[in-house]
Amino acid sequence: MAWMWRRFCPRREFPEANIRKDIPRVRQIAFYGKGGIGKSTTSQNTLAALVEMGQKILIVGCDPKADSTRLILNTKLQDTVLHLAAKAGSVEDLELADVMKIGFKGIKCTESGGPEPGVGCAGRGVITAINFLEENGAYDDVDYVSYDVLGDVVCGGFAMPIRENKAQEIYIVMSGEMMALFAANNISKGILKYAGSGGVRLGGLICNERQTDRELDLAEALAKRLNTQLIHFVPRANIVQHAELRRQTVIEYAPDSAQAEEYRQLARKIHANGGKGTIPTPISMEELEDMLVEFGIMKSDEQALAELEAKEKTLCGVA
Repeated sequence: MAWMWRRFCPRREFPEANIRKDIPRVRQIAFYGKGGIGKSTTSQNTLAALVEMGQKILIVGCDPKADSTRLILNTKLQDTVLHLAAKAGSVEDLELADVMKIGFKGIKCTESGGPEPGVGCAGRGVITAINFLEENGAYDDVDYVSYDVLGDVVCGGFAMPIRENKAQEIYIVMSGEMMALFAANNISKGILKYAGSGGVRLGGLICNERQTDRELDLAEALAKRLNTQLIHFVPRANIVQHAELRRQTVIEYAPDSAQAEEYRQLARKIHANGGKGTIPTPISMEELEDMLVEFGIMKSDEQALAELEAKEKTLCGVA
């Protein structure tokens, strides 16, 4: 397996130089977010709503889990570019029809995939897949290209949609949880790094509700600190899980539900947001912690010490 990986994605270089420059102008957006935040679920429901609006869409899954298209295709997992390349011998031996499947209302679906655990770099898989798709016409005749990207670590490969000016608008899926906020801030740093050399901008934050304390207030405050907008607050609803169990989006499973309308609202907001992205202003870890203290999510050192002393006094009194 290792030799196959090296054959179609050599370790010594990234093949960015081969990227097509004549891609027709389309809206290229990307959904980033920490693992487990609901990024892929949110993106697929939003894209299902966009296709209802008459938009032609290509999904490029850039997460090694390869779950960026399962709800659109109503299947377990789609075969990835790297998996198929390994079977064929090299990526040059593939045809576009091998790696691209058609899902809900004509949405085109691809997954970059990743190498066998412990072998190679998953980020290179993103580069290999995007190059292959561009060179073979996958970007032709679409209104939107949507990248679904792992956002815990913005390494060179996973940052390619940002670094190579592929995605013009980045939407960060987050919640009121500490690590989701940290990831959103970290992704903003990656956007800032490449904003000066290209057209990439932060389109906004999407808060996927986890029902933490003051979640909406905190999401709005973080958006303001990052010089962006909270583009939508997606309420938590069990119907999302019911649809996922059936490998469907809520748009397909329960099109008349209140939750489906939430995703349609988000889709309309994104559709109207073209060209309105901003250069983010990420904050330090200390500023992020101060904000959590300000909103009562995290106790200050003084509060924590006072509570500890009170507990000790109570225990001594009981003794």
